[in-house]
Amino acid sequence: MNKKLPDQIPIFPLPGVIYFPKTNLPLNIFEQRYLDLVNDAIRKDKLMGMIQSKRIENEVYKVGCLGEISDFKKSTDGRILINLTGLMRFEVLEEKVNSKLYREFKVNYNKFALDLKPIKEEVNIETLMTKIKVFFRKNGLLINWKEFDKLDSVQKINTLAMISPITNEEKQKLLESVSLNEKTKTLGNIINFYLHEKDIINKTLQWYKLKKMICSLNRKSLHYF
Repeated sequence: MNKKLPDQIPIFPLPGVIYFPKTNLPLNIFEQRYLDLVNDAIRKDKLMGMIQSKRIENEVYKVGCLGEISDFKKSTDGRILINLTGLMRFEVLEEKVNSKLYREFKVNYNKFALDLKPIKEEVNIETLMTKIKVFFRKNGLLINWKEFDKLDSVQKINTLAMISPITNEEKQKLLESVSLNEKTKTLGNIINFYLHEKDIINKTLQWYKLKKMICSLNRKSLHYF
């Protein structure tokens, strides 16, 4: 993308949703404020930002991703179906007061300048992928790993960051990881934590069941005598 990125953008706050440059995010728009946002963006430059909203009313995280509307369809019931293609991550500087239904923010892209450059980092994700598959299986998530393996390392890490069943805060931490190596390490630490936590829970449950069974046997023995 050659044109200069705008320093003030319309933003769609949505909890639990992150995406990265060079990834696609399909959205089903039905609220009037976001219908207005999308229609205005289409008329202007097709650019809009996505950012996670916090649990506290009206608060958003400090980092989101700018996207370009690459597909736009209006349905007969008034909804708009769009596809956003990620361009570059941004930091929020301040919210700009406007008379519109949707929100606009002044943003800065400097921290994520690498998003516009070819990624030359090399990461070994074989060990991580083994743990990821275990983590997804334990959470009952079915993934077509054969198709997934066709992606390059960057696409794999970004896709896993977007779809993994982790907290909003953990997703945000991944979004804010500047380099691919940092993002891969962060994702690995998160997965290791969950797998270790599940192992502890499972061992605790097994011990609890064993203890309960022993107590039950002891009561029966005492009753017998």
